[in-house]
Amino acid sequence: MFSPPVQTGGLFFLALQWRLSTQNEGTVMTWQTLAAPPSGLGESPFWHPDEQMLYWIDIPGRQLHRCNVFMGTVESWAMPSEPGSIAPARSGGLVVALRDGIYRAREWGGELRQLMRADHDTATTRFNDGKADPLGRFWAGTMYEPRDKSTAQLFSLDCRGGRAPVVERKAGDAVIANGLAWSPDAATVYWSDTPRHIIRAWDWDAERNTMTEPRVFAQWPGKPEGWQPGMAGYGGRPDGAAVDREGNYYVAMFEGGRMLKLSPAGALLAEFAVPARCPTMPCFGGDDLKTLYLTTARYNRPAQELRDYPDSGCVFSMQVEVPGLPVNFFQD
Repeated sequence: MFSPPVQTGGLFFLALQWRLSTQNEGTVMTWQTLAAPPSGLGESPFWHPDEQMLYWIDIPGRQLHRCNVFMGTVESWAMPSEPGSIAPARSGGLVVALRDGIYRAREWGGELRQLMRADHDTATTRFNDGKADPLGRFWAGTMYEPRDKSTAQLFSLDCRGGRAPVVERKAGDAVIANGLAWSPDAATVYWSDTPRHIIRAWDWDAERNTMTEPRVFAQWPGKPEGWQPGMAGYGGRPDGAAVDREGNYYVAMFEGGRMLKLSPAGALLAEFAVPARCPTMPCFGGDDLKTLYLTTARYNRPAQELRDYPDSGCVFSMQVEVPGLPVNFFQD
């Protein structure tokens, strides 16, 4: 049922320095490219501090990837359905949100055991963006693939202390769940609805796992009428996100060719041009968490766009001055 992991070697980390540099806050930020095979739709990157590896997924390719950026090796693991998100587990292995549920793998390439069965119609809906929260629960949102109904929801899964899985519905009324992140003090949770071009924030009680005081954190105009890929005049829509130690929210703007840095109040602090039209999600890595990694997409993109952005689907990186928050581990 499951394909064994595949490893490729001889790859060089940051083998290509992209010609595009971005001027922000008095510093020239240069993107570099991870020399790994491009993904159709790269997502859910995280830096594993114990393994010193970068993880990410390819949703339509049904693959999990991990890269030793120092040795230049990439391992890939085929999934039985589209992975929407992954998170590391404190006791080893991963949590994986697949189309039909949330699964636990005790080791890379190991057996996938279902923790939560999806209650949605898997013909039209699948799990999407997800992460572990600061206390070790795993959260995942869904997306409605026809995109004409607001049926996407956000769930949390609590298996701490070896307890039987406890599932809570946290939010809903969305089309595509994205942008999940927490503030450094764990007092605020963020969640976006990509097609609606909106990011919302809530006060979050970590111990009680309650969300209160919903509010708009940031919002952008929708696609101009008649807009098509390749046209100007559209800044993209909010996809995946990451937060730094000062509480700034970095968000990938899908189809906008840019990543934004927003203050804890939602003000625009910086804009970074990206060497792909469809950036998907940032994360922070390296020993000092000052390397920002960014996944991108090429799946179903126009031929001209791929000629203009030949490294679409690759993972990019750049150095930042403010460290990011470390990845949260799932606890069971």
